Amino acid sequence: MGRRKDLDASLSVPSFYGGELRWQREHKGLTLAEVVEGSFYSPTLLSEIERGNRRMPQDLARHVDQLLKTDGFFERRCTDVHKARMSKHAEYFAHVVDLEARAKEIEEWNPTLIPGPLQLEPYIRAVVHAAYPHEAEESVKVKVEARRERAWVFEDAKGPECWLVLHESILRQPIIGEGDMAEQLAHIVAVAQHRRFIPQILPWNAGAHPFMMGTTWLMTFTDAPPLMYTEGMYSGQIIDEPELVGQYTSAYGRLRAAALPPEESLKMIEKAAEDYGNGKCRT
Repeated sequence: MGRRKDLDASLSVPSFYGGELRWQREHKGLTLAEVVEGSFYSPTLLSEIERGNRRMPQDLARHVDQLLKTDGFFERRCTDVHKARMSKHAEYFAHVVDLEARAKEIEEWNPTLIPGPLQLEPYIRAVVHAAYPHEAEESVKVKVEARRERAWVFEDAKGPECWLVLHESILRQPIIGEGDMAEQLAHIVAVAQHRRFIPQILPWNAGAHPFMMGTTWLMTFTDAPPLMYTEGMYSGQIIDEPELVGQYTSAYGRLRAAALPPEESLKMIEKAAEDYGNGKCRT
């Protein structure tokens, strides 16, 4: 067996927190499985928390404090770790940023917006101002920067394999000017042509279909069970219950079957970009 990799607790607040958690656990002579016994969480999650890769849920922190007799340390410091991770992202989304960095495959459905990592600055600004009309410019800049930093998800050749289903209305109902919309859609085409990102367009006349409301992600990992994430305007929820994730996965398969083939979808996006660029947008 190879030597276990030591943790560098100086890297970040989450790393320090995770390093202390591992020390306390091993000092008590307990395994990961023994620590999570009686909670709703897995040894894999606890291991990821110890490595500084995942956030500690509040109820798990309380459970750990009681078991390790750490006088409430991990529950008290749980909020500090959350704040450290959410500096550029909404609190409910910070955990998802961690997860997408480890995902092997991401499947996404969005009925109203281009996915965040594919958005260019004008589009990001329109989305931010729609949700937060009184946001200060400095805060808007931070949100733009944070979203553009996630562009690697679709642009990095070593990133996760991605399959996106987008509703046709995203192409036909622009939220930015024609010139910016032309550039935005051309960017999607360019990324799709150079990476493993596969787009499908669900036609506006597709009729009833799965996921008729709400953004949905399905993520698979090499070292952890799959999970699903759904998001509203000001909130998001991670679902990891195996049977429910399986239902969502089957529904996503039906959604893909109802959408246009990838090649035809890419041509539709490309044609829409040309139409916006030529002032011939059809709504």
